[in-house]
Amino acid sequence: MNKRIIVLLGAPGAGKGTQGELLAEKLGLYYFETSKILEESFNKAKNGDFVEISGQKYFFEKEKELWKSGVLCSPPFVSYLVKEKIEEISQKGENLLLSGSPRTLSEGEELMPLLEELYGKQNIKVILIEISPEDTIFRNSHRRICELMRHPILYSKETENLTQCPLDGSKLFRREGLDDPQSIETRIKEYEQRTLPLIEFFQKENIEIKKIDGRNSVVEDFKNILRALDY
Repeated sequence: MNKRIIVLLGAPGAGKGTQGELLAEKLGLYYFETSKILEESFNKAKNGDFVEISGQKYFFEKEKELWKSGVLCSPPFVSYLVKEKIEEISQKGENLLLSGSPRTLSEGEELMPLLEELYGKQNIKVILIEISPEDTIFRNSHRRICELMRHPILYSKETENLTQCPLDGSKLFRREGLDDPQSIETRIKEYEQRTLPLIEFFQKENIEIKKIDGRNSVVEDFKNILRALDY
């Protein structure tokens, strides 16, 4: 099997989720979205649940509060959940597409050695989808999520009055807290201060980063990403 792993980076609302699903289906990759892993973990956790990492306890309830406010969860907590899931996927022989992970420099330093061990450094491709802070605010404040499958419904004149998902008929809703204006502003600052330093990290590791202008239509961005990946 030819091993392959793609890492999608970008500000909130850059289209990582949409492009991740398209790329995973096109290239036959396991679609790994960190936000969904976190959300699932929070929904399953009971009051008082925690994980202990290097002698420190990380409580799910507290991490959920950070997540909803727009602040990134504790890197050791995220790395623990992500590494555990990736090892499980790798054992099944699946290739990976990572959307939104790693999110911080410390997560990158923790995660990349595992990815290199499991998949080989030469097989890791990084795509950075670039949009402006103004685009981030607009896209996130207008975004709605499908209740059943949890995929985002893109805002347009055709979708602005929809109340049900056109794919499965379930209710559409806004993520209260996470997509509120104040949380979005916080998420932008978190991205600029804590995620963007990963770019220099990847460059030092001699992992090539392909940058994509994310202001175009979904189909144009998809074509540009495939071109950047030499497909």
